[in-house]
Parts: sequence; C-alpha cells; structure tokens
Amino acid sequence: MALRSQLLRNVFNGTQVRQLHELKHKEREGVAKLREVLEDRLQEIKKAKTWKHERVLTSPQDTKVRVQGAEGEFINFCANNYLGLSNHPEVVEAARESLKKFGAGLSSVRFICGTQTLHKELEQRLAQFHGREDAILYGSCFDANAGLFESMLTPEDAVFSDTLNHASIIDGVRLCKAQKYRYPHRDLNELEHLLAHSEARLKLIITDGVFSMDGTVAPIKGLRDLADRYRGILAVDDSHATGFFGETGRGTEEYCGIMGAADIICSTLGKAVSGAAGGYTTGPKELITLLRNVSRPYLFSNAPPPPIVGASLKSLDLVEQSNELRQRLRANTTAFREGMKNAGLTVAGDDHPICPVMVGDAPLAVELATGMLKRGIYVVAFSYPVVPKGAARVRVQLSAAHTLDDVQRAVQAFAEVGKNIGLVKQ
Repeated sequence: MALRSQLLRNVFNGTQVRQLHELKHKEREGVAKLREVLEDRLQEIKKAKTWKHERVLTSPQDTKVRVQGAEGEFINFCANNYLGLSNHPEVVEAARESLKKFGAGLSSVRFICGTQTLHKELEQRLAQFHGREDAILYGSCFDANAGLFESMLTPEDAVFSDTLNHASIIDGVRLCKAQKYRYPHRDLNELEHLLAHSEARLKLIITDGVFSMDGTVAPIKGLRDLADRYRGILAVDDSHATGFFGETGRGTEEYCGIMGAADIICSTLGKAVSGAAGGYTTGPKELITLLRNVSRPYLFSNAPPPPIVGASLKSLDLVEQSNELRQRLRANTTAFREGMKNAGLTVAGDDHPICPVMVGDAPLAVELATGMLKRGIYVVAFSYPVVPKGAARVRVQLSAAHTLDDVQRAVQAFAEVGKNIGLVKQ
C-alpha cells in the first residue's frame, strides 16, 4: 500500500510538472486576448502623445534630486514638498525613532489589533490643529475620500461636487448611493440653483480647498453661505493647503479669512506635512465614530506604519512652531509668478505655489518639460485625461526649501525653452 501510494504521488507530481512546463510555452487564450486588447489601448495612448513616463529617482525627495540614467543633479519643481520636510533631518530622525520603538508595521487593521498610542496621539493632534472634535487616520487621503461618502450618505441624501474635484472625491462619490450633482468649477449660482431644488435629507457640498491641477482656490465664504442658507454641510479636501496655506498653515479656510467654515475636512500627510503618506478626516465626533465602524478603507486596511506617524507628528511640531518656512514659500511663489509673467509665459491659478504653466497642446507641453529637464530643471507635463483636452500644461510647484537662485534659474530656463519651441513670441 505504501509503495502504491508513493507511485501515485510520483505520477501525479509528474503530471503537474508536465502541465506547468506546457503552461510556460503555451499561453492561456484569455491572457493572450487580454494582451491584444491592452496593447491596442496602449498604442492609442502613445499615438495621442499622452504617455506617462515615470522617472526613477536615485536620491531622497528634496529640492535637488538625481534621476536614473541622467548625469548630475536636477532642481526639483514637481513635488508636493511645500515646506521642504520630506527629507528634513528632524523628520527623518523622528521616523527612525518611531521605527525602533513601535516596529515597522501593525500587520492588521486597527479594530482587530492595530491601534498604538502613536496613532491616537496623531489623531488628537490633527483634530486640535484644525479645531475639530475628532479625527481618523487612513492610509491616504484617497482612502479618506473613498470612505466618507458611502459611510454617511444614503439615497435620501444628496452630494454636490465641483466639476474639477480630485479623482479621489469623484470615485468616493460614485461609491455612495446618494443623489449626485456636479456644479461648474466654483460656480456659486449654479450650485445655489441645485441646492434650492433639492429636497434631500442631508445636502453635502464637497470641494477641493485648492484644486491641484489649476492652483485655484475654492470660494469658501460663498460655499459656507450657501450651506447655511439651504441647510447643507460643507466638506473640504485640503490636501494642497494643510500646513502651509494661510497665516498659520490651517489651510484654505484660514487663507479665505473664515476659520471653521468647513464642517468636515479631509487631508493628507503626504504633501506639506512630512511628505510621506497617510490621510485623515476630521470633523464632528459622531461622524468620526461612524467612520471607525463602517468606513471600508479604514476597516479593511492596515493602519499607517509607525515611522510615517512619527514623521507626521514631528512635521506638525515644525508647522506649529514657526512661520519661517511658510514665509519663504510665499516669497518663492511670488518671485516665480512675477518672473514668468515678465518672460511672457502664462501661469494659471491663484496666489498658490501650484503654478501651472499653460501650454494647451499636449505634445508641446511634453516638449517644454523635456527642454527643461535638459537644462537641469525637473518638471512634468500634464495632459488629458489628467487635465481637460486642450489644456495641457507643465505644473510647477514651489517649496520653502528652494532658494531664490533656484527660482530664477527655473524662470530663465522656461524663457529659453519657451522661445525655442515657439511658445513665447520672439
């Protein structure tokens, strides 16, 4: 019996080996068809000249970076590193200490075994920073937005979203069963029309605080007035404002002079605050408690790793202790915008370190970015579907860590390349 069992195992294992060998040489029909379909789509992207090239950095994120396959350093003008904290020595050391004390990760979601004192401390700090009742951490702000609308809204409710809101808001709204309305970018008249004709139980207005592709600022006061007039709730994604926008870095509502305007704030820890990763939602305690119980990205994702939490806590210390970094960022932003205007180039947006250099034609935007890279300036072109067709641009983002010399070099390079490619009239 033992011999027979061994022979059967040998035959079975031999069959497995042959089948695996055959699979290596003969692809499954379904996979072959998938390759064919996807290759057609990829060729369409290449023909449209909207292919996204990912450059590989061989250095830490900083104002000067090294790019794989290229010689020398590049001045980096395409990161969300607004305060220059991504590689700040105190932030790096805080991450290292948190790693030593709390480990690399939690191996689970928080309601099972994943909450540490570090996470609770950061949530309390974030709620305090924004002047809200409570806060909840997520792996990213994309997750925070994905988990908000489905959790709090039902078919009895309605959500009103700006047409240029971030993709995470768009996807989050799609997931919920509420009545959905989109209003033209910053168009308060159309939004009021939609609100006035809605009989929904809850009316949630959702907007980016600062729109990431355009550098435009939401009309917070007008949105707050409409929310009050029509018994609505105002939620703001402040990812491109938290930590640096406004006098003390409290974000869009502070910049607009109406602190406390938003009922709910979603934001990120992956931009100005540490530059690592993570996101959060802050607002009424009942909402945060609900999210802890039903928000799917929270319930089914591990907690942010301790090094990220530690880095974020140290970054908040730096944000709150001094205005120096914010003042340098404002000076760099003003110098760049004025310099580009004098060079005959169009920079869109409001008074914000997101500075989109408008081109229009997608291939021309790629040519502009390529020319800048050859001059040691690291920037990226954006085109459809990231931005609307015919609105291609090279987005420049200023940092407090840039020097005025860095800014002037970038302006000079843009002027030269712009003339070479016909973007600036000779």
